[in-house]
Amino acid sequence: MMRTASFSLILLLAATAPGRGQAPAPTPTPAPADPRAWIAESNRQAQVLLDVDARFSPEGAGEAGMSGLDREISSLTPESRKAQRQALEAALATLETRLASEPHPLVRQDLQILISAARDSIREMQLSDARLVPYVDVPMRVYQGLRSLLDPQVAAGRRSAAVDRLRKYAGLDGGLDPLTTQAIRRTREGLANPRLLPPARSKVERDLSNDAVVVTGIEKMLAEYKLEGWREPYAILARQLAEYETFVRNEVLPKARTDFRLPPELYAFSLEEVGVDIAPEPLAAMAHQAFRDIQQQMAALAPGIARARGQETSDYREVIRALKKEQLVGDAILPHYRKRLEEIEAIVRREKLVTLPDRAARIRIATDAEAAQTPAPNMRPPRLLGNTGEIGEFVLPLNVPAGSGGGDAGRFDDFTFEAASWTLTAHEARPGHEMQFAKMIEAGVSIPRAVFAFNSTNVEGWGLYAEWMMLPYMPAEGQLISLQFRLLRAARAFLDPELHLGRVTPDEARRVLREDVGLSAAMTESEVERYMFRSPAQATSYFYGYTRLQELRSQVERAMGGRFNALEFHDFILAQGLLPPALLKDAVLARFTPVR
Repeated sequence: MMRTASFSLILLLAATAPGRGQAPAPTPTPAPADPRAWIAESNRQAQVLLDVDARFSPEGAGEAGMSGLDREISSLTPESRKAQRQALEAALATLETRLASEPHPLVRQDLQILISAARDSIREMQLSDARLVPYVDVPMRVYQGLRSLLDPQVAAGRRSAAVDRLRKYAGLDGGLDPLTTQAIRRTREGLANPRLLPPARSKVERDLSNDAVVVTGIEKMLAEYKLEGWREPYAILARQLAEYETFVRNEVLPKARTDFRLPPELYAFSLEEVGVDIAPEPLAAMAHQAFRDIQQQMAALAPGIARARGQETSDYREVIRALKKEQLVGDAILPHYRKRLEEIEAIVRREKLVTLPDRAARIRIATDAEAAQTPAPNMRPPRLLGNTGEIGEFVLPLNVPAGSGGGDAGRFDDFTFEAASWTLTAHEARPGHEMQFAKMIEAGVSIPRAVFAFNSTNVEGWGLYAEWMMLPYMPAEGQLISLQFRLLRAARAFLDPELHLGRVTPDEARRVLREDVGLSAAMTESEVERYMFRSPAQATSYFYGYTRLQELRSQVERAMGGRFNALEFHDFILAQGLLPPALLKDAVLARFTPVR
């Protein structure tokens, strides 16, 4: 069990003055205070925002671990939207009042995390309501809501609630119109407002191309778990989703904007939301320099690999192309990744890099619908509230649905060759994301730090840092591909902002990713879509989080000299939860560096 942040304990010992002529009574020694007692108070404070999430986002709150929400769904009505904002404003006022009287420094810090989360939610609603036509990918929303219940790690007794949720999505129960009806009404109202920007055409086209895969995925998922009473509401919902697709194709697509770029204030806020606390321009400048530096490292490494393999070329791009030809196929993929994980864990233990969990990690292949949702390797986190043994999963999407271009455009060769498995396993499994979330559960991190402090800069920064940590122990081929993926993260950190600043075009971004990074056509397209409309700004968080973590480690090493211990440093970092860079730095410098 990992310990949480260490801090000074002040024991107040009451002394009783002895009476005249009497021997002094012995002063009892009180039991030491529990250094983790503050967590219970922080969790109590977090309930203020958890209640708002439970009321307005029950699917997500239930997936995170809140109980009693399995049969509930969120609403898309304007009334619900207004009520949510009012609830957030009331919660913010409550939290600010509590902060003013809270004496404990760590509880105060957690209250500040909660206040920041509430303010960001309110600001996001204000910005999007003022600038964007409300548009929802309804098939994917339904899929996600049901998928959170239909999972091998969800208790069997909870899964039947998926049918109740399905019926509510279809408008058969719950007193609300079908979800598709709510979405159509809300989008039509937005399209009628000339001050609002319609959705990007590229996003709408991608959603339409995924619809059939996602709807089929819903049916397969319901059938797989053999639930009673699902077929009738599914048939009704499937017709509604078909009607929604027609609406999107006939009414939304013709009005969709060809310029995918977010308004500057929305893009800047998107950076803040993922934990990037600098402006787009300096971020891009840092990333360009890192890109050139990594290319030089790859150029130095590639000739030796080429010679060992009997290749005439030594260009890193050609060496990567040759490595990709050695693809793993079918049933060989999972055993290979599991074996690679065992090899990495052995290195971590031998080199004393970080304390590993006692149990095994989980790796599996994605379904087609999951691949449509997230067309890249990813870690599906466990629930962080009320966890009863659920663990994260490293998910490999090997059958990503092709876009409208078809053919090779839908084929990925970036994940299923031996040299790639080193860095991908380190990032998504161990010592990366899977272990990061496992440590939070094992250590008992407070709810504000595990849930409401969540930011991609911490999460993805640690994942890329985990790749860096393992790189010296990889074979040369693995090192080259690890550097290739680091090169990709640097490219993301300048392509994403420069696309939204209008300084590069999508075609120019595709050229960099194909020719300089060495990605497949399918992954290139997935990456560009990610920057343009899937999750603008999020892709920058890998590079920025890694950079900040490297800077922090260098500062700690200089301060501690020979006292620096990598295992203790990494264990401390993971024990802090998902603090954003500035708060993580404060915690390390205040509670790790001085006491080691």
